[in-house]
Amino acid sequence: MARLSDHVDWQYVFREYWHLYRFGSAGGNPVIRSHLKDVRNRLNAELESNPVVEFDQPVQLPVCAWLGRALDQGLSERTAPVVRALTRVSGQLTWRYGYERMHKSLARKYAYAELMGPNGPVLSKNVILGLVLFGPKCTYPEHSHDGISESYICLSGSVSDSSYSVFTPGALFFNPPEKAHRMTTGDFEPTLLAYAWTGTPEKLANQKMSFAGRKS
Repeated sequence: MARLSDHVDWQYVFREYWHLYRFGSAGGNPVIRSHLKDVRNRLNAELESNPVVEFDQPVQLPVCAWLGRALDQGLSERTAPVVRALTRVSGQLTWRYGYERMHKSLARKYAYAELMGPNGPVLSKNVILGLVLFGPKCTYPEHSHDGISESYICLSGSVSDSSYSVFTPGALFFNPPEKAHRMTTGDFEPTLLAYAWTGTPEKLANQKMSFAGRKS
């Protein structure tokens, strides 16, 4: 049975995630500060347990044509340490849609890859960490998450959140449970986001992603 300690490149990925959530700014917001600490604590607990690693077959989806550009762009930003670590494991990622019914307009411009969570490859019941890749001119429809606190850290490109704010590399945006949110990307460059989900093990394991009813 493989463990995280058997995969040095993956250890560095999660070390860099920990740094993102340790040294990223909460902007003075106590709710966001609490979320950052919660993610760090959950990640620390998983790393101390030396979790099981189970790789699926690597899968690429159409938007992955933009992945190389997104990684290259991230290497020139302050997010370069985590992007560099992700580049070392990018060939092992399993990209997914997460929806039973995918909007045709979104199918070529969106995918996510879980890095740690119930679906692995690094198994955890207590936190989900992963990546979201958007192509240029992408609109990710309004949705919310049942019982899940979610944060994104922009690694490269730019993204707007619900038409109110624009986030560039290094910026974090936070969505508490049930908060509806919508994302759009710029006209010319892809966007790569790191994300973290926290919640009860039951919510993390059974999160159903669907645009119906503005839930995902």
